[in-house]
Amino acid sequence: MLPVRPFVYPAKNSPLTCGEVPLDALAQKYGTPLYVYSADHILYRLGLFAEVFAGQRHLVCYAVKANSALAILKFLDRAGAGFDIVSGGELERVLAVDKSAAARVVFSGVGKTAPEIDLALRSGILLFNVESEGELALLSERAAKLRKPARISLRVNPDVFAETHPYISTGLREHKFGIDILRARAVYRAVARNRWIEPAGVSVHIGSQIRTAEPFGAAATRAAALIRQLRKDGLPIKFLDAGGGLGIEYHLDLPFHPEEKIRQYASALRQAISGLPDLQLLLEPGRFLVAQAGALLARVLYLKKNGAKNFVILDAAMNDLIRPSLYQAHHEIIPVAPRKSPRKLTADIVGPVCETGDFFARDRELPAVRPGDLVAILDAGAYGQSLASNYNSRPRPAEVLVQGKRARLIRRRETTKDLLATEMA
Repeated sequence: MLPVRPFVYPAKNSPLTCGEVPLDALAQKYGTPLYVYSADHILYRLGLFAEVFAGQRHLVCYAVKANSALAILKFLDRAGAGFDIVSGGELERVLAVDKSAAARVVFSGVGKTAPEIDLALRSGILLFNVESEGELALLSERAAKLRKPARISLRVNPDVFAETHPYISTGLREHKFGIDILRARAVYRAVARNRWIEPAGVSVHIGSQIRTAEPFGAAATRAAALIRQLRKDGLPIKFLDAGGGLGIEYHLDLPFHPEEKIRQYASALRQAISGLPDLQLLLEPGRFLVAQAGALLARVLYLKKNGAKNFVILDAAMNDLIRPSLYQAHHEIIPVAPRKSPRKLTADIVGPVCETGDFFARDRELPAVRPGDLVAILDAGAYGQSLASNYNSRPRPAEVLVQGKRARLIRRRETTKDLLATEMA
């Protein structure tokens, strides 16, 4: 059993490490801001799915949007994972790693374009998760044009509430995602007469960062009831895509036991599909696999005081990690090399971008730091680099992957030359 996070102080007064690799050495070699990931940690979390779903046909389709680094996709592919994609660009990434992995790709997303659909059809993906009748019509047209039948699931909206941030809740009727589950049976019946569309599954996805198993069970129960109806209609439904969304705990002082969480999750899904032993589950974890395996290293530039307000200004900014600004998300921030002084500082921890919204924490108490010190922003392996931008013409950070005692650069730091390469004055 691995610790919840790979970032630890191996001894008192020792600098923070990722596994066995000191983070200060990585910052010295590759500069900051710097994303660091643990491959061992990601593979351990992937292995938990195989453990808890043993005896149940299933395929883990990693949600590429969480972190699309080619190196991460490559070792997940070698471990037998499939992939959940939401764009043609994400499919191109999977194909760059392993063209044969297309057979383990599920294509989700509400706005698929004709070129994206064509690429997916030509690549021979496992399944399209269709989100609307308009998309279904376009998919049928493109499949007929290319003479390549499309295997589909309808993504049904089960009207299940999940307690999470409203921006990442997707399972209610007022959301843009999916087809009303009450309408789905009629859509399946209509499409059964289409020679270019093969109804093969039902898909649900109710949101992200969901920390209890009950909503997953409720959504899967409704989807399983629909599958039973569809089979009575003569449709050979083989897959239930249960989506992703299994959450983590971002606070250090709140307990989180991934092994227990995933067992509860598996139990809820198994109960929902009881009586359907031949059904194959498609599972789409993203954050659960990679978030706690990653950290963003940053260096303190300045300490500043405005009246009674303290600020710690880092060389990382909202363009590098936007979650605190976009979602008001909490990320723990800890010193890489703690000082012996017990003194604490309460401050806003901010970046250099010209926005008041450029912050990582507000009124956060942390061990006193000085200019030049390194800090680690934890649980940044998901929706960190994948949401990064070049706002303020800031190059995106480099990325390093640690496995065992070895650390290697998997994305070099962008340069201003990279930013200007596509522009014409």
